[in-house]
Amino acid sequence: MFASPIIVAPMAGGTTTPELALAARGAGAFAYAAGGYRSAESLAEHLAPLRAAGGDFGVNLFVPRSGPLASGDASSLARYRLELAGDAERLGAELPAELPPADGPRARDYWDEKLDLLLHDPVPLVSFTFGLAPEPVVTALRAKGTRVVASVTSVAEALAAAATGVDALVVQHSDAGGHSAAFLPGAERAAPGVAGLVARVRAAVGLPLVGAGGIGDAATAKAVLAAGAEAVQLGTAVLRSDESGARALHKDALADPAYTATGVTRAFTGRAARALVNGFVRDHSANAPHAYPEVHFLTGPLRAAAAAAGDRESVNLWAGTAWQKAAAGPVAGIVEGFLRML
Repeated sequence: MFASPIIVAPMAGGTTTPELALAARGAGAFAYAAGGYRSAESLAEHLAPLRAAGGDFGVNLFVPRSGPLASGDASSLARYRLELAGDAERLGAELPAELPPADGPRARDYWDEKLDLLLHDPVPLVSFTFGLAPEPVVTALRAKGTRVVASVTSVAEALAAAATGVDALVVQHSDAGGHSAAFLPGAERAAPGVAGLVARVRAAVGLPLVGAGGIGDAATAKAVLAAGAEAVQLGTAVLRSDESGARALHKDALADPAYTATGVTRAFTGRAARALVNGFVRDHSANAPHAYPEVHFLTGPLRAAAAAAGDRESVNLWAGTAWQKAAAGPVAGIVEGFLRML
């Protein structure tokens, strides 16, 4: 299914650059392009260097929410806007007067347009997160020769994904940095690490598995492979690499001993995501609504202003639980270091 036991994760928002993907692949990893937060035109440009280089690679897409926000979540969103007013004033930013409509292309992350692109100009592999691609979408992509992968966080999600006809699963433990892929209630966040979660899913489904979440060293990677995965996916482990498009303040924070913990929060985007615990996480996690992508759009000007000011206490510093093991330097060295020890 994958040519390498090491996969470099698709990290949206500019972190996964073509340079990162190409360098990782050159070092022996399977690499992705990150399709999240991009229009179809932007994704086509992002893919161009990978297409030109030839060979195997993947593209990751966000599955949009179906339908409008529940009334309770909409009310919580309105209260959260009021709560953020002080941050906007402090940062010299302005909260958006209106948010993109839930049924519009931007709120749906240009889902239809990007699927059209990938069906008319196929890529070797497409993975989905935040939910399941409908079975007809999976069938259409596979008919084009594209392998299809779903991201899951529990046995129940794995069984649901397998029923859609996908070729493989990324099994993401809650130790992962950034957004959780969970889409059903009751995800197995109590599983004893990613190896334990992979073992549970391995016992339930026969599809090829990729383990993800909290994999900061080769010993953990080996345990995940021994539990039944055919590959492991690295995210935070490569965030500080030279080719990563993560902001300098994010890379610096990962190496700063002043940060001592990560936490799962909806404060930045309205979707559960693991980040270094900073002031924004402490101040707003309790009241942040379950409202993605609305909160993402709402806090966008705050995050941009904070980043421009170098304010690490007000931006999303995504990080998995093994963040302290993330190394700087060329991504090739990081990938080769894992491969040597497997």
